[in-house]
Amino acid sequence: MTGSSISYLNAKTPLRLPVSFKEKVWGTHDLFPWFPAPDLKIGEAWFEADLPLLVKFVFTTEALSVQVHPDDAFAAAHENSRGKTEMWYVLRAEEGARVAIGLRESTTSAQLRAAALDGTIEGMLNWVDVKQGDAFFIPAGTVHAIGAGLALCEIQQHSDITYRLYDYGRPRELHLEKAIQVASTGASKAGPTTLPIDCPYFHAELARITTSIEYPSPAEPFHLLVFAAGMGTIAGLPFRGGETWLVPAAADPFSIGPHEPAKFLRAWIP
Repeated sequence: MTGSSISYLNAKTPLRLPVSFKEKVWGTHDLFPWFPAPDLKIGEAWFEADLPLLVKFVFTTEALSVQVHPDDAFAAAHENSRGKTEMWYVLRAEEGARVAIGLRESTTSAQLRAAALDGTIEGMLNWVDVKQGDAFFIPAGTVHAIGAGLALCEIQQHSDITYRLYDYGRPRELHLEKAIQVASTGASKAGPTTLPIDCPYFHAELARITTSIEYPSPAEPFHLLVFAAGMGTIAGLPFRGGETWLVPAAADPFSIGPHEPAKFLRAWIP
């Protein structure tokens, strides 16, 4: 455990996590209402600390690559990393926005590889129309894609291992051999799921408040509070939508007082 994580986890009050912005070819200048308009096309906002979980906001004006993430065992053996299981919560969705989770029909690894090379993989995916407030669970090994016109909150294992299968002709590296090794090739009927989401790596749920609440001290290593909307005070400090706060274990009790209706995701390690 590094010094930064010790300072976070030994704190007795909630801490606002720093945010960093990542330029992406599929990103946008429209980060409203969470962040000011940037000069660059921003695709991701990362709320990072030295923790096993990572929170991102993802903004798209074009489709992301068709991709897959490895599980812990494969990532440890090949990347010296943990794997990546994740969930998405839809913050904003334009008309016709969609995501892909898994494959419509079972296939073979050879067929999946051929489809990735000739571009027909896009038609093999289990595409799902989305709307604001939808939630999705993406276990490691699930072939997936995020379409245009979306703003998502992503809660994931803290890993940046992504294997691209197909990238719409963009001049970026593909990772076909590793992707084929880790990809699940069975048929998927996955769609929006109901919060809370529970898996071995995180618990994630949605909270809405209109009046002040007392927040109990977490017994787990930490809680993450991801404010999707609203503004007010947390432990006497101002918060607004577009912020992620860390609540360390054994933190002193505190209140969250909304100045307007607030909505936030709560996440922790089970």
